[in-house]
Amino acid sequence: MVCEKCEKKLSKVIVPDKWKDGANNTTETGGRKINENKLLSKKHRWTPYGTTKCMICKQQVHQDAKYCHTCAYTKGVCAMCGKQVLDTKLYKQSNV
Repeated sequence: MVCEKCEKKLSKVIVPDKWKDGANNTTETGGRKINENKLLSKKHRWTPYGTTKCMICKQQVHQDAKYCHTCAYTKGVCAMCGKQVLDTKLYKQSNV
């Protein structure tokens, strides 16, 4: 759960782009090599789960977020910037 401003930051994906025109991670544009051993070529490997952790439950989060998805929804805040997005005052939630 992220706000409209932080949706622009969520652009990185792991899978190749579906359309090959203008794609960054296909074989035609020279993005990656065919039959390349990934264990031997560890240059700039992108890890979606970095070293950042949730401020509430200390669970590992992705893409420089402050809160995990569960804590962001229960508090009603944006996971990346912490801005109040949703009013959860009348929601019936449990901590199970």
